[in-house]
Amino acid sequence: MTKVYFLDDRDAPWFPDPLATDPDGLVAISETLGTERLILAYQKGIFPWLKTGDYPLWHWFSPDPRFLLYPSEFKLSRSLKKAVKDNRFSIRINQNFRQTMKECAQSKRPDQESTWIEDDMIEDYCTLNQLGIAHSIEAYHENKLVGGLYGLFLGQSFFGESMFFHMPEASKACLAKLVSIALKYNFHFIDCQVHTPHLEKLGAVEVDRTIFLEKLQESLAGKPKDLNWQAIQ
Repeated sequence: MTKVYFLDDRDAPWFPDPLATDPDGLVAISETLGTERLILAYQKGIFPWLKTGDYPLWHWFSPDPRFLLYPSEFKLSRSLKKAVKDNRFSIRINQNFRQTMKECAQSKRPDQESTWIEDDMIEDYCTLNQLGIAHSIEAYHENKLVGGLYGLFLGQSFFGESMFFHMPEASKACLAKLVSIALKYNFHFIDCQVHTPHLEKLGAVEVDRTIFLEKLQESLAGKPKDLNWQAIQ
């Protein structure tokens, strides 16, 4: 039986070996997230998900396989290509990070009973946004937020967390913008965490966890010199 570690908030941030997980990829549990712990988690290929039980605890996962989108393999559908060509949406970066997270939290997903994006998570990720680590890409139509995604940028890769849409193609247009940034600045990959048919159609593929962790370390070793998220148009 695989041991699941409890991360005590009184200790300095740490994580066990991400290869030593239960069959679902569960690495550890904790009462809180915390920005330092979050940064360390992503650097080790781990991400938080779900509070469950009578005494809710955050669950930290490193699934096998991992679901990655390599920017050069992004598949632009006919409908998305038309939306981009017609400038259907105004795409903005980090204009309303908090609201983007809130919209993602409220987005109904057929495979989930409830959201994992709770208030304490929003606060910690907003702090990461203020630190220039977490970013949102947002789609507007007639000055109304109608789609978006958010995640962390570390090393030379983007770690996607969630996305939402209120108009067809809105979240995909944000992903297309992220891919264009990734191609320009030579991102190694966009982490999509776990398989979804939606992202598979857009080009994401499953990668063995050991290979992902190797690629992650390669990515963390560098950083684009000229990338300024606030200046991206």
